[in-house]
Amino acid sequence: MPKSSKVTQLEHSNEHVTESVADLLALEAPMDYKSSQMSMNMAGGGPPPIGKPDISPDLEDGRPAWNSKLQYILAQVGFSVGLGNVWRFPYLCQKNGGGAYLVPYFILLILIGIPLFFLELAVGQRIRRGSIGVWNYVCPRLGGIGVSSLMVCGFVGLYYNVIIGWSIFYFFQSFQYPLPWSDCPIRRNGSQAIVEPECEKSSATTYFWYRETLNITSTISDSGGLNWRMTLSLLGAWIIVCLAVIKGIQSSGKVMYFSSLFPYVVLFCFLVRGLFLKGAVDGIAHMFTPKLEIMLEPQVWREAATQVFFALGLGFGGVIAFSSYNKRDNNCHFDAVLVSVINFVTSILATLVVFAVLGFKANIMNEKCVVENAEKILGYLNSNVLSQDLIPPHVNFSHLTSSDYAEMYGVIKIVKEDSFAQLGLEPCLLEDELNKAVQGTGLAFIAFTEAMTHFPASPVWSVMFFFMLINLGLGSMIGTMTGITTPILDTFKIRKEVLTVGCCIVAFLCGLLFVQRSGNYFVAMFDDYSAGLPLTLVVILENVSVAWIYGTKRFMQDLEDMLGFRPYTVYFYLWKYVSPVCLLILISASVVEMAISPPGYNAWVQDLAMERFQSYPPWALAMCFALIIVAMLPLPLVFIARHFNWISDGSNKLSVSYRKSLTKEASTLEDETRFILGKNPSEAPSPMPSHRAYLGPGSTSPVELITNSTSISGYGSGYQTNPAPPKSQS
Repeated sequence: MPKSSKVTQLEHSNEHVTESVADLLALEAPMDYKSSQMSMNMAGGGPPPIGKPDISPDLEDGRPAWNSKLQYILAQVGFSVGLGNVWRFPYLCQKNGGGAYLVPYFILLILIGIPLFFLELAVGQRIRRGSIGVWNYVCPRLGGIGVSSLMVCGFVGLYYNVIIGWSIFYFFQSFQYPLPWSDCPIRRNGSQAIVEPECEKSSATTYFWYRETLNITSTISDSGGLNWRMTLSLLGAWIIVCLAVIKGIQSSGKVMYFSSLFPYVVLFCFLVRGLFLKGAVDGIAHMFTPKLEIMLEPQVWREAATQVFFALGLGFGGVIAFSSYNKRDNNCHFDAVLVSVINFVTSILATLVVFAVLGFKANIMNEKCVVENAEKILGYLNSNVLSQDLIPPHVNFSHLTSSDYAEMYGVIKIVKEDSFAQLGLEPCLLEDELNKAVQGTGLAFIAFTEAMTHFPASPVWSVMFFFMLINLGLGSMIGTMTGITTPILDTFKIRKEVLTVGCCIVAFLCGLLFVQRSGNYFVAMFDDYSAGLPLTLVVILENVSVAWIYGTKRFMQDLEDMLGFRPYTVYFYLWKYVSPVCLLILISASVVEMAISPPGYNAWVQDLAMERFQSYPPWALAMCFALIIVAMLPLPLVFIARHFNWISDGSNKLSVSYRKSLTKEASTLEDETRFILGKNPSEAPSPMPSHRAYLGPGSTSPVELITNSTSISGYGSGYQTNPAPPKSQS
């Protein structure tokens, strides 16, 4: 019998034990067998036979487990490392001081990223339930945390899979040479051939994205009907996700071996290839040239905190769901540090790749600019608008370099100061091209695709790039879907295959909103409003419920019992003070920014062939706020309902596995207990270690000892019961 079993604790307490196990169970509050939603620390088949080794709790409760530690780590890495590492982090680096941005990012990763990631891993691993079950146990009145996480996962999954659909479309379009977005289409009018005006005003890659791929409308109010090609791509994306998660971790774990590792292969290939491109060094140097004055701006720290927050997938429930399939003695502290470091290194690797390629693209565009403006100057020289004396004697127009053009441009600007603007000459500075920051879809589907058209064997690189995006998105979608299905499976008796297929069908039907011709505007809306504020509030409440309601001292002791060592003391102060303060500052800054920033979207105006900011119409504005309210609504509803006892709080209920074995094992359990209590002291199991810290409210009666000492740290014996909601212990 485990040393932490309640019978053993009673045997070595100072109280005289007179109650049998049946008597103790009789003193428990009435048990609601039908509404119990959690199985905490219980064995499924009663206590192990006397004289036989204990059966692992991971095998007893019937919960699936990871096949290997590597599979689990890859799943967590696949969930946390996503599209944001490739198209969001590089943009933030460029925008917020280059290499200097890494300083606030790393500091905030240490202060809030790793501690909160460790917290989610720990509660999921110990309680072995999804987000709903975990927070129902830690603090029943804040059980809405898990429901809100599930709602946010649903919203994010709807539009995130649309991005995978776009990547699938580009992936199949890449099997052509030349690439279909390498040149503008030619429109024929009889015998006359002209370049498509919309493409000529923008660029070939921009035209292909907005017109050929999205066929986008000019306003969000004009739906334009379904885009059938994007609809098929979205269907394909949901079929892939469904097949990956239909068997739970048995199927998704195997998929992770490829989807988590393949992006690194592609990133390294792109990095090696990019370093040999002309101008790649210029891009990397521009990226890592620190602008220290920008680092001191509050906006930089706010965006760094937001990126840390979302990069690790905090609050989504996927982290908790994945860790709930671990063994209880798994070193989740090591996992938290390892995954966080891998995520950070991946972001830097992706940034190197992005700026090597963008540096190459900037050089191509700069050379193009020099050629076009040199032709203008030659025209002005031939028409005597400019004098030949303005051209330095060493300048050779047939081999014009950027430095030669810059010198010539400077002379003309000084001499023709009054009429210079009428000449329409551009400075053609490489720095200006490098400062054209792009993120998100603009980086992946416009800037990067344009750069790849200049690569030798461009279709090969394009296929690799978009296959990498598909795998990055798939890893994140598996975590998101697990964050949805695991809490539902823990709460209701549903076959995982039926639930998975049902969720995917419903999600695809709801996702038709995003594959209209105006769908890109709704993707931007959901990205801006469905996750940011609700997730920040969810993580704040997670932090508060563990550190202030459950109690940081108690939680630290739970971790010591579970891991076999006591975590560093610094975590006590980070969880209790630093992280909550940082999160409160972050949510306050987010609310202020939302209040001062006009709600709107960037609409593609076909006649102008450019984006223009437009405000949301009233119905779209109402939809934005509805997304926030719906995601946050479970928090107050569950709190009020449980405060007034309208719904059960899940306390004093036995686990599912225990309830199944209760009637069968009651007599065997009592006989075994009496047998152990009748042993000689020398034959009895050894007592709990003398250094064991405080586990709960002080009590000496056997009944209180059973009910109050059970916490997240309790090792499951076959007949433990769930405790009442713990009192706050700081």
